[in-house]
Amino acid sequence: MTDKATLTIGDKNYDLPILKGSTGPDVLDVRKLYGDSDHFTFDPGFTSTASCESKITYIDGDAGILLHRGYPIDQLAEKSSFLEVCHLLLNGELPTADEFAKFERNITYHTMLHAQFDSFFQGFRRDAHPMAVMTGAVGALSAFYADSLNVDDPKQREISAHRLIAKMPTIAARAFQYSQGRPFVTPRNELSYSENFLRMCFSVPAEDWVPNPVLTRAMDRIFILHADHEQNASTSTVRLAGSSGAHPFACIAAGIACLWGPSHGGANQEALEMLEEIGSVENIPAYVQGVKDRKYKLMGFGHRVYKNFDPRAKVMQKTCYEVLEQLGINDPLLHVAMELEKVALSDPFFIDRKLYPNIDFYSGITLRAMGFPTNMFTVLFALARTVGWISQWKEMFEDPSRKIGRPRQLYTGATQRDYVPVDKRG
Repeated sequence: MTDKATLTIGDKNYDLPILKGSTGPDVLDVRKLYGDSDHFTFDPGFTSTASCESKITYIDGDAGILLHRGYPIDQLAEKSSFLEVCHLLLNGELPTADEFAKFERNITYHTMLHAQFDSFFQGFRRDAHPMAVMTGAVGALSAFYADSLNVDDPKQREISAHRLIAKMPTIAARAFQYSQGRPFVTPRNELSYSENFLRMCFSVPAEDWVPNPVLTRAMDRIFILHADHEQNASTSTVRLAGSSGAHPFACIAAGIACLWGPSHGGANQEALEMLEEIGSVENIPAYVQGVKDRKYKLMGFGHRVYKNFDPRAKVMQKTCYEVLEQLGINDPLLHVAMELEKVALSDPFFIDRKLYPNIDFYSGITLRAMGFPTNMFTVLFALARTVGWISQWKEMFEDPSRKIGRPRQLYTGATQRDYVPVDKRG
């Protein structure tokens, strides 16, 4: 027998089925509430609403847990590779050796862009934000790859998924090189996913480029840590766009546009800018007092979902140390970051509010050390999150209960009134 909750409105009772997931909170099924009672639920920001059923990612914010298809994020970041995680998110299981070899080859041989696509970048100003370029470029992919736009064809959905995962590093690197005034670099099939991306970003024709294993592994970890994060704003945007039957290139472009918002994808840039504003360890007490006085926020601490230590932050902290040591960088901002972390973890003001360091706290320092300017941080986020977006999009299309998204509203505007001609309006 299905568990149920009873909602009483006036003198009538309405039974709401209680749905149970494999883990996590139970869910009240309100799908028939409007039809039965003529009432909507009101939930701005959808903080208490499950918008879909999913088997991809699970988060327990209170316990600081993040699982991809059941695998803890720290295990994946330490033991796996980004492309293996891509296969996991897309297909539900870690691949066998033969499956992975085939998947890796499919991605590798889709990394090239159509020859005419390079001229597309010339339409942007050189000082255009790389995220503006990314939004336009990804949306334009549908004009070059119209042979995989039939969303009802599983094979075409798979081809589009592979193309997006494969071509996103090439587009991101071109957006970066274009903003720097450097020539585009063609991907090479013998390099790994992350090696290819770093080479396309930082190599120049005047000298040979040699991969650095530490930086390659750091880049791969950063991609893994950002691959998916349940039903966040950009993922929900991708699902909502896809619910209309829109092709994946349009849906991913919509996700990129949403991610561009400073409250979502720009958090690591804001964390780095905060550290730069503090400047030195001596300035931390005054800055922390300003946070307590609510003059400004402590960027890189706390998370809407995690009420514990962000599990991704621990891996990112280790990666940050490895990169700085490898490059021989004695970054003064790292000293500021470490002292700020120590203060925040010992001060009752931050402990009571559960303001623990999140992934953005360390990723900004790491990316800057690797040579990326702050306006590229969100681009890298979008590159990594593409696999999560396309996996969620694919799952939505395979759900037989899929419906076009159509949120309701609590209307508080004027009620019906008659039109008054302009000469009679006083």
